[in-house]
Amino acid sequence: MATDILDKAEAIIGERPLNATPLEGGEIGLVYHLSMPDGSDLVIKTPRPGIRPTMEIEARMLGYLGRHSDLPVPKVHMVAEKALVMSYIPSQPGLTRAAQEDAARHIASLHAVKADNFGLPFDTVIGTLEQPNAGGNEWVPFFTHYRLLYMAKESLRVGRITESFYERLHNFAEKLPDLIGEPSHPSLVHGDLWTGNVLVNGDEISGLVDPAIYYGHGEMDLAFSMLFGTFGQTFFDAYQQYRAIEPGFFEERKDIYNLWPLLVHVRLFGGSYQKSVSNIITRFGC
Repeated sequence: MATDILDKAEAIIGERPLNATPLEGGEIGLVYHLSMPDGSDLVIKTPRPGIRPTMEIEARMLGYLGRHSDLPVPKVHMVAEKALVMSYIPSQPGLTRAAQEDAARHIASLHAVKADNFGLPFDTVIGTLEQPNAGGNEWVPFFTHYRLLYMAKESLRVGRITESFYERLHNFAEKLPDLIGEPSHPSLVHGDLWTGNVLVNGDEISGLVDPAIYYGHGEMDLAFSMLFGTFGQTFFDAYQQYRAIEPGFFEERKDIYNLWPLLVHVRLFGGSYQKSVSNIITRFGC
C-alpha cells in the first residue's frame, strides 16, 4: 500500500516522496504524511476503496475557509479526482484546558463570519453524502428542508428507515417554528466538529480539518461538538466570552440540531442511530 501511495503522490506532485506514513483518516479517506526530498512535509488523502471520491469538493471547502475565515486549515497544494495534497499540520492526542479555550476562540471567530443567506453558493458534502446548500434568508425553513427532511428522505430512499418513521420526522418538522428561532445572522460553520477533525499541538489548535461548511446557525457546530464529546465545559465557558449562547440551547436545541448528524449516521449505518433519533423526537411528542 505504501508503494501505491508513493506512486500516486509522485504522479501528482512530480517528485517521489522519501516515505509515506499513515495518519488517521476516519471512515472515508486514507491519509498519509509525505516526507519530501527537499525536507518539506505534505499530506495526501485518497478515498478508501469503494468510497465515492469527494476530494475536489473538500479542496473547494478548504479554500473557502482559507479565504473567508481565520480558521487554521490545511493549504491545498494539488487536487485530482481521487487525491488531495495538502500542507502537513503537526498534531498530538489530547485536548488540554488551554487548547479547549483556543478552540473556543477559533470557533467563535468562525461564527462571526456573516452572509446574507443561509446555505452556500455551492453544494458541499458531509462525509461522503451530498449536503445541499440552496440559499434562503430564513433559518427555520433551511434547517427543515435542506437538513432534517432532506436526510430523512435519503434514509428512507435507501431503506434505512420506514415510511412510518419518516412520517414521525415529518410531524416533528412541522413543530420546528415553535422550537428553534432565527439567529441574528447566518454564520459560517465548520459542519463536522467531531474529535478526529480537531488537530492539537500542545495548548493550541493547530488545525480543523474535513469541513462540511455552509452558512447556518452557529449552534449547529456547538451541538455537534457535544454529540461525540469533542469539547467540554471549558470550551463552552470560553466560547461565551466571545459570543452569547441563547437560553434553551443546552436544554432543547442541541438535541434538535443533532438530529442532522444523527440522520447522517442513520443514512450511512442505520442501527442504533435511529434509536437516538427516535428518543429525541419522542421528547417532543412525535
